[in-house]
Amino acid sequence: MIVFPSCKINLGLNIVSKREDGFHNIETCFFPITTLSDVLEIVPHEHFSFIQTGIPIQGKDEDNLVVRAFQQFQEVSNCTNVRIGLHKCIPMGAGLGGGSADAAFTIMLLNDLFKTNLSTSQMENMAAQLGSDCAFFIQNKPSIGQGLGNELSQITIPQLQNCYIVLVKPNLFISTAEAYKNCLPQKPQKTIKEILSMPINQWKGLLTNDFEKTLFPIYPQLKEIKNCFYQHGAIYASLSGSGATVFGIFQQFPPKINWEKDYFVAFSQVSL
Repeated sequence: MIVFPSCKINLGLNIVSKREDGFHNIETCFFPITTLSDVLEIVPHEHFSFIQTGIPIQGKDEDNLVVRAFQQFQEVSNCTNVRIGLHKCIPMGAGLGGGSADAAFTIMLLNDLFKTNLSTSQMENMAAQLGSDCAFFIQNKPSIGQGLGNELSQITIPQLQNCYIVLVKPNLFISTAEAYKNCLPQKPQKTIKEILSMPINQWKGLLTNDFEKTLFPIYPQLKEIKNCFYQHGAIYASLSGSGATVFGIFQQFPPKINWEKDYFVAFSQVSL
């Protein structure tokens, strides 16, 4: 069986407070981008194996979220061994949640493959143990995320219908730990849900990503990309997640922009 784990962007990201466990409470809106995806294949096999192609993933196979998701699922279901093939297209360290999507789609695919009949909430709880934004990808629908990002409530954003979203990632890798290192938690004046109910042309200046405050001074090319989007007619632009992808939203077909040759660029039209 083959599935296509897709990525997400964050429409706003507020770092609300630091928790006693050392993590942070956040408020964000996860928005799926289904036109950019990895390829995940899982078939029953006598011996377990994991093969990864496409964009290389650093680290040991046993640390990969796909492998950890299988091991977790096997503990719950006693399923047989499998052969897993993962082809990476979503860049890493990009704030697009590619690894989290792979883990969540692994759980869902195994659930279908072995007819385990786990409920959506059971799969979300399982995914949440692997990463803060993993649970979102189980339903993969626009959602407000709170707490660690795993307290989800779906939201509709009709004003995005037929808009164009362009993703641009320079040749950077930004770890989540690095992004959080110098952040200053604070409660926002308006909730993200309130802002997203406004017309898109009012989002600028209100819908913010708190990581921009600390990452833009370190990586000025990210701010340059955001400014470039606005110079070319974007109605809204922002860093996604903890970086290093910046996205721009256009109401009309976006103009051609001559990005640097080593930049990763992707494109999507919203269909709700």
